[in-house]
Amino acid sequence: MSALQPRLDEITQNTRKLVQEERLAIGERAVADLFESGIEDRALKVGDTAPAFALPDAISGKIIRSSDLLSLGPLVINFFRGRWCPYCVTELETWRDLQPRLRELGGLVVAISPQTLRQSDFTVQQHGIPFPLLRDEGCTLAEKFGVAYALTPEMQRYYRSILVNIPFINAGRNVMASADAALERDWMLPIPATFVVNRDGVITFAEAHADFRVRPEPEEVLAALQRS
Repeated sequence: MSALQPRLDEITQNTRKLVQEERLAIGERAVADLFESGIEDRALKVGDTAPAFALPDAISGKIIRSSDLLSLGPLVINFFRGRWCPYCVTELETWRDLQPRLRELGGLVVAISPQTLRQSDFTVQQHGIPFPLLRDEGCTLAEKFGVAYALTPEMQRYYRSILVNIPFINAGRNVMASADAALERDWMLPIPATFVVNRDGVITFAEAHADFRVRPEPEEVLAALQRS
């Protein structure tokens, strides 16, 4: 399995070739502002107790409880932004391909985002994701993990300009015609974050990035899982 970050860097390089500089600048400012907000420092750390959750699964619609998952083994929790994000999809596909190794180690993985169950169902079907994709409506759980934030008005305008309709993706609201139709929670996203939680509910690995283009290497996550 090749390293993940070089593949993400390739996406960044291709984007910089195709996207106008003024549009790239908006994204760079957003990353800088998010970093300066201190969100990475607010994210839960190794040694913290992971918040319990009960969230609906994209395929079955059934409620998946963290307590049930942890009764089976240590858990990898991946917060991702949505299927519209190529970095997120690449990361999910990496974990898809690592499923055999993950199971050998006795671990499980779940991926969590605010997107609707329909959007997550599309993700599962299009990318062959074998593990649960759970809906965190309004980023309520992401907020408990310290990794949720609200998009600024500038970023809201930016996403609308490139036809990424976050409120529709997250809550089924069409705001392309009128931004007033959305609620603040509809514009919430998680920063990409990965946690390993042992069977006692204690976090043994934690990595969260204000820069959506950066993700932890799965090999580091699997090493932490093996120690859990």
